Amino acid sequence: MKKKECIAMLLAGGQGSRLGALTKNIAKPAVSFGGKYRIIDFSLSNCANSQIGTVGVLTQYRPFRLNSYIGTGAAWDLDERDGGVFILPPYATQSGGEWYKGTADAVFQNLDFIDAHAPEYVLILSGDHLYRMDYRKMLKSHLDNNAELTVSVMRVPWEEASRFGIITADADGRIAKFTEKPRKPDSDLASMGIYIFSRDVLKKALVEDSRDPKSEHDFGKDIIPKLLAGGHRLYCYEFSGFWKDVGTIPSYHETSMGLLDPKPEFDLYSPEFPVMSNANIQPPHYIGPSGSANNCMIANGCRVFGSVRHSILSLDSYVGEGAEVTDSILLPGAKVKRGARVTRAILGEGAVVAENASLGSPDPNTEIAVVGDEFVVDREV
Repeated sequence: MKKKECIAMLLAGGQGSRLGALTKNIAKPAVSFGGKYRIIDFSLSNCANSQIGTVGVLTQYRPFRLNSYIGTGAAWDLDERDGGVFILPPYATQSGGEWYKGTADAVFQNLDFIDAHAPEYVLILSGDHLYRMDYRKMLKSHLDNNAELTVSVMRVPWEEASRFGIITADADGRIAKFTEKPRKPDSDLASMGIYIFSRDVLKKALVEDSRDPKSEHDFGKDIIPKLLAGGHRLYCYEFSGFWKDVGTIPSYHETSMGLLDPKPEFDLYSPEFPVMSNANIQPPHYIGPSGSANNCMIANGCRVFGSVRHSILSLDSYVGEGAEVTDSILLPGAKVKRGARVTRAILGEGAVVAENASLGSPDPNTEIAVVGDEFVVDREV
């Protein structure tokens, strides 16, 4: 097997419980976003665009749909002979089997995979964030600093800093302190959960952590503080682009609606750094003679016979005659039947709003209405 300079380990096993009904049956990285995409598309596309051709995807919670969606990795040009995408679920050993106990434990359990490719550097990613990043620039920073670990960071508003892992660094970017969700932050540099390790340092740190009975086996809570205490060379790489964790219903809805702005903060249409997807087999969308759409994103396979305004219709969605959909997101296969009304809502995959039923409210002070996969709304909700 050809030796790699850098491979990626993509953490995609999270349940994403804050998304409620949307993740009842699938992992958070598999949730549909932006019409034709799933959240994991953004990390996989970043790897492909950064010429990182070997990606281990660590799955755990409800993995079937995610596994089948990723397939061979060909949709992201990640099916090369000496690399590609590899699904890495928890597995049994002679001493038994168990779920991943934390982000660090997930990578620790797959050290054999890393050793098989023998990279000099290992990129650790989360599969549930929206952003566009060229990891080659971060790797160059890692090399220039002769770092043993580089943490991607971005500046956040001071009033939000306590929600993140906060990094304090010197003028050269060397990390002096890391605090997980501090009550009184002393810096506005927040960790993005993106790391580049020199392989030998990563292996030693994971093995030592696995033997610590008090550890939570987490990169932010355990690995980084231990490396700092040991005097290792840790540096930060400051990122200034768009980055969003869409792990709550308000964040998911707000970020989705932001795609419809005349000049969106996150542009899905950039030809220089495209977002790729394994969803290109459906026929073109169709807007019928009585249908209309204004300021919408409508994916392939959709049929619109009613009125749709400021909304996102994912693959194979349907809006019947006389139906109205406003400020809403229909996930793949969702149906709004004749005469129904949907406002400020998210319909799960295959969900149905029955004829003349109503879902959601235009009042911005009310919660966004959410229904899960295959759920049927047959009255006013």
